[in-house]
Amino acid sequence: MDLIAISQSTVKIILLLGLPSLIVSMIIGLIISIFQAVTQISDASLAFVPKMIIVSVFIVVSLPWVGDHIEQYTYELWDIIITFGKTQ
Repeated sequence: MDLIAISQSTVKIILLLGLPSLIVSMIIGLIISIFQAVTQISDASLAFVPKMIIVSVFIVVSLPWVGDHIEQYTYELWDIIITFGKTQ
């Protein structure tokens, strides 16, 4: 595995772990925007506070899944480092 492959796998793991939170944030933002349009309430805190709370709860709930992926990726990187160290 070369440096480009390591970089590609790093970007893939970042996207895999970051996208669920971003998708939840986008869905909550859409729901709040629809609510604001229907009720004609245009308060900035109404859009920010619920989104922050729900995304924070989602991140806490998904931490074991994220931790497992980061742990697995770290083991793979250490195996690559050991392999490169033996060949030098």
